[in-house]
Amino acid sequence: MSTTQSDRLRALLEPLVAAKSLDLEDIELSKAGKRRMLRIIVDSDEGVELDACAELSREISDQLDESDAMGDDEYVLEVSSPGADRPLTEHRHYVRAIGRLVKFQLSGEGEKGAGELVARILDVDDEGLDLEVPGVKGRKATARRIAFTDIAKARVEIEFNRKDKKEEEA
Repeated sequence: MSTTQSDRLRALLEPLVAAKSLDLEDIELSKAGKRRMLRIIVDSDEGVELDACAELSREISDQLDESDAMGDDEYVLEVSSPGADRPLTEHRHYVRAIGRLVKFQLSGEGEKGAGELVARILDVDDEGLDLEVPGVKGRKATARRIAFTDIAKARVEIEFNRKDKKEEEA
């Protein structure tokens, strides 16, 4: 998608998304056979419910029909949440991942060098993250601090057997 079209779509849709107290995470336009696929990714601190996506989809569709942002060609509109495998790229993504296990690719600019790290996010501030690195082979977990500038990539790890906070407090 051209930057100009992306910018036009973002300017057109961001107010609709913000009115629902959601963040416009991404706009993707791709070919799907003879049609185009317009995928709008939204999120919030509380997550996004299916009903909210459906309602927002109707509003976005109406807005796009009233404008010429998509031209005359057919397209399929999809409004969804980012999913669990989304890369963490914004400060708010890390805040939303507090308590989650994350796989980091480190850039090597920090004191401990490049490499891979799997750790649980405990806290986030403007400069970086406080982490808990799980212990290996019966050892205790250790604390670690990394700066945002040391992170090349980060992605939440899916945990199938982890108890949620409500179960832990019971």
